[in-house]
Amino acid sequence: MFKPGHLHRQRAPGVTDVPDYVVDVYYEVQEEPGEGLLLCLTMQGVVDGRAFTEQVRLHRDTAFNFAAVLGRLAGRYGLPRNASPIMREHAEYDAMYRDIRERLGAVSGEPVDFAHLEQDLRQL
Repeated sequence: MFKPGHLHRQRAPGVTDVPDYVVDVYYEVQEEPGEGLLLCLTMQGVVDGRAFTEQVRLHRDTAFNFAAVLGRLAGRYGLPRNASPIMREHAEYDAMYRDIRERLGAVSGEPVDFAHLEQDLRQL
């Protein structure tokens, strides 16, 4: 289930090749002096009976890598890559992508600062 600022996922009934999970992703855009706009993500849930909460902040120009970042975080807690909580429902991923893009005021073709990408990946 997606609504702007929140994505909820849980294991679909009948799926046996992934552990039980319930995951919520909340996001917002914040402006930080010296850094500019940041996409602030909080991912929390339970995977196979173990609760977790993770927070990550992505720079405006690298925020569109959010699906890979969230997939990597979910992997820490036992979700296989093919069970990423983001990619399962592609229409909802597209809606989340559009919402983030609008919140950041981003347009196609903007350059990526590779120093930001390195900073963002160090959080993982």
